[in-house]
Amino acid sequence: MSSPSDLLEFVMIQGNGVKGLYEMGLKSLPKQYIQPLEERMSMENNKVVSQESIPIIDMSNNNNCDVEDAICDAAERWGFFQVINHGVPIQVLESVKDATYRFYELAAEEKVKYTKENSASKNVRYGSSFSPDAEKALEWKDYLSLFYVSDDEAIATWPHACRDEALEYMKKSEALIKRLLNILMKRLNVSEIDETKEALLMGSRRINLNYYPVCPNHDLTVAIGRHSDVSTLTILLQDQTGGLFVRTEDRRGWIHVSPIPGALVINIGDALQIMSNGRYKSIEHRVTANGSKTRVSVPIFVNPRPSDVIGPFVEVLANGEKAKYKSVLYSDYVRYFFKKAHDGKMTIEYAKIS
Repeated sequence: MSSPSDLLEFVMIQGNGVKGLYEMGLKSLPKQYIQPLEERMSMENNKVVSQESIPIIDMSNNNNCDVEDAICDAAERWGFFQVINHGVPIQVLESVKDATYRFYELAAEEKVKYTKENSASKNVRYGSSFSPDAEKALEWKDYLSLFYVSDDEAIATWPHACRDEALEYMKKSEALIKRLLNILMKRLNVSEIDETKEALLMGSRRINLNYYPVCPNHDLTVAIGRHSDVSTLTILLQDQTGGLFVRTEDRRGWIHVSPIPGALVINIGDALQIMSNGRYKSIEHRVTANGSKTRVSVPIFVNPRPSDVIGPFVEVLANGEKAKYKSVLYSDYVRYFFKKAHDGKMTIEYAKIS
C-alpha cells in the first residue's frame, strides 16, 4: 500500500477488511495499526494476572439459590462470568460460528454491499476497526453488526450466508437472557419485571459477527481496545482461540477469559451499571491480536431501546441511597460512545453526577 488513503480504500471502501490484508501475505503490520506504547499488552502497566479467573457458573445446579447468589456476586465484584449448562443448544452455537466464517469467506464485492455507504438497511453494517474516523490507531478486527427489528426485517436484509444462524442464536438465547435479568433484578429489590421494565432492560438487541484474522507483529496492535460495553448485558460466544482480557479489581492488570467449550461469557454493560446505581459493575475489557490463529466471536448486545431514558431504578434508591448517575437518553449515550475511539471506562462519565 503506497499511502494511508490506499490502505483505507482497500480495507474500508472496497470491503476487503483486515482479512484482505492478511491474505495479501503481509510480513509487517501497516503503521496505521500500530498502537501507542501504553495500549500494548507487552507493557509493564498491562500485566496479565495468571492466577486469577472470572467465575464459572453451572446454570443446571439444582440449588437455585446458589446459582442466583453466584450470578449476583459475580456481577457485583467482577462484572464478568462464564455460564455452562445454560440451555442454549451447543449445535446452535457451533452453527453461528460456522456461519461467521461463511460470511467472511464471501468475496469482497459481496461483503461491500453491507458497508455503511452501501447497505440497503441502516440495521446491517459491515466494517473494520471500531470508529476509524476517531481513532489514532486502527484495530485489527472486521465485524458484521446486525440490529434486530423483527424476523421479517432480518430475513429481508441480513446476509443470507449467516442470517438464519444468527437469528436462531438470538432466539435460543432469549430464555437465558430473561433468567439472568430476573435473577439480577431480585437483588435490586425489583420483584417483578413487568412489560415496561422488560422493554427498558432488553427492548433492543444487536448481534455482531466478529472476525480477527492472523496478524503480523500482533504485539504492536490490538483486536479491540480497552472499553466497557454500553449494553444492559452482553452474551458472548467465543471460539477456542482466546484473547479476551478483563480488567482486575485493582485496575493494575488483566485476567484472561479462558475459552471453555460450550460456555457463554456474560458481562454487565454500562446501562445496567447505571440502572443498578453502580451495584453491578460494567468492567473494562479488551481483545489481543493473534500471530498464529484466526479468532471469531459472536456477542449479543441486550440493550434498552434508543428512545428509553435510563437512570438508577427507584427501587434501588428507595432506602435513601443517593443517585450516582443522572437520567440520560439511551440513544445520546450510545452516540457518545461511538463518536470516539475506545477509551476504557470514559463513556460512563457522561452519566455520572459530579
